[in-house]
Amino acid sequence: MWIKPEEVLLANALWATERANPYFVLQRRKATAEPAPFRILLQLPSSDISYVISNAASFHDIEMDWNWLAKYLLETLVTIESEEDIREFVKAKIESLVANVVADQDVVAETETNRFKSAATRFHRIFNTPVEEKLVNYYSCSYWKGRVPRQGWLYLSVNYMCFYSFLMGKEARLVIRWLDVVSLDRSSSVLFTDGVKVTTREGEFSFSLLLHITETFGLMEQLANLAMRQLLSEDGYEEDKRCLC
Repeated sequence: MWIKPEEVLLANALWATERANPYFVLQRRKATAEPAPFRILLQLPSSDISYVISNAASFHDIEMDWNWLAKYLLETLVTIESEEDIREFVKAKIESLVANVVADQDVVAETETNRFKSAATRFHRIFNTPVEEKLVNYYSCSYWKGRVPRQGWLYLSVNYMCFYSFLMGKEARLVIRWLDVVSLDRSSSVLFTDGVKVTTREGEFSFSLLLHITETFGLMEQLANLAMRQLLSEDGYEEDKRCLC
C-alpha cells in the first residue's frame, strides 16, 4: 500500500533486505509479528536518509508495488542526473498515488461528482478560462520539460489541453488548443512509458506515466477531431453565406 513518504534514518535496523536496485529497497521486518512486515524504501546511493513509500502485510502485496515501480518509474529515473531531482520526483509521484487512493476510498466525504467539480474549479482558476469552457476530464501524469519530468495534472477541456505542476518551488503551466494539434501519438519509447506525444505547429510535448493511457489517448483523439469538425463546419457555414450574397 502506497503511503506518504516518511523519512527514515536507520534503514537497516531490524529489517532485512529482500530486493534492491539503485533507487529502491524492498525489506522484510525481522520481527514478523508486526502488522506490516514488508516495506519499500526510496534509498539513493549518496544519501543517509531514506523514505518509506509503501508497506504491506504480505509479500504478494508489497511485490505488486515493487513491480509497479520497476515498470513505470525505473526507466524514467535513469534519465535524471540529479539525486535531488530524483528524490523530489519520486516523492511527488507517490504522494499523487496516495491522494488518488484516499480520494477513491473516501466516497462518503467527497463523491466523484464533487471531486470533478473541485477539479473544474481549479482548472478555471489556474488557466483563467471562461466559465463556458467545459472541463471533460483530468488525469495525473508527468510532463517532460527539458530532461526532468514534472509531476502534475493534465486537464482536457472542449477546446484546450492544459497541464499544471508546482514542484520544488517551480511552476509549470502549459496550454494547447486542440485546433493547433497536428498529431497525437502513443509513446512506445524507453523514456516515455505509457505516454503520449503531442505535436503542434510550435513543437512537440511529451506526457508520460498516465495510469489510464488508453482512456486518456482515446479522449484526446475525440476532442482533437471534434475541434477540427467544428472548424470545418464553421468554414462551410461562412462559405454558404458568401454564396447566398
